[in-house]
Amino acid sequence: MLTRRQFGITSCSAALAAMLKAETAPLKIGHRQANMTKEPGPGVFEIARRIPGITGVELQVQFQKTTLWDRDTLLTYKRGAADAGLLIPSLAGVWAAGASLVQPGPAEETLRKSIQAAEALNAKVILVAAFQKNCPIMDQEDSYGPVVTMLRKVAEAAADAGVTLGMETSLSPADDKKLIDLVAKPSVKVYYDADNAERFGHKDESVPGYEVLGKSRIAQIHVKNEESLLEEPGRVNWIAAFKAIRGIGYQGWVVFESTHSGPEKCVEATKKNIAFIRRQFA
Repeated sequence: MLTRRQFGITSCSAALAAMLKAETAPLKIGHRQANMTKEPGPGVFEIARRIPGITGVELQVQFQKTTLWDRDTLLTYKRGAADAGLLIPSLAGVWAAGASLVQPGPAEETLRKSIQAAEALNAKVILVAAFQKNCPIMDQEDSYGPVVTMLRKVAEAAADAGVTLGMETSLSPADDKKLIDLVAKPSVKVYYDADNAERFGHKDESVPGYEVLGKSRIAQIHVKNEESLLEEPGRVNWIAAFKAIRGIGYQGWVVFESTHSGPEKCVEATKKNIAFIRRQFA
């Protein structure tokens, strides 16, 4: 496995300052790259800098014909984050064409390479998406068994790199819990998205899902309400959701996955959404 030193990456004061800022803030708030801009490259950090309260950007491993598996691309993002004084809390978009969680061979290779990239970028969480046909069926052992076995194998590499694999699935919270408990490795948890729980048919299970999973099984949290603000009507009652988040004692990153028509709308809407979140924790 390549280390950060082998990638040619060294520490810098700007990145350290960003880390300290995030650790001491009441909330750690980030935004997903692919929902901020459709243009690849470190310019995403300049957009994020315009949003008070954002301290990190969730990068895509595969994005617009670029990949963090490429050393030069990875280094460009690393420098961009440091120059902007921002963190990279997590990576998403890991799957290359043809790969998915339910194909254990390609999935293992994909996750190992993504773990290397995460370690080099000091990202602590990798979002592992598994939706519908690419998601294991939790009442069929021949479906979930090979996935559990594979995840147990890569969990060791993730732990060695200081990385947590966050499973974002189309399962119900109860089945997410079952999957995580079967893997039984601290470096494999749930990347919980309450809106996805509702969207994939688990009606009225999204908010109780925080308590079903509990703090110990949640690696990170996505928040979104499509193109609407969090305070507006949608699939999830976000006032109730943040009450539940407080209730389980979650203190990790909250990452926006909101839909925006462009960077300017992203800046404008995210400022309002951050103000809404801060009111829930006042």
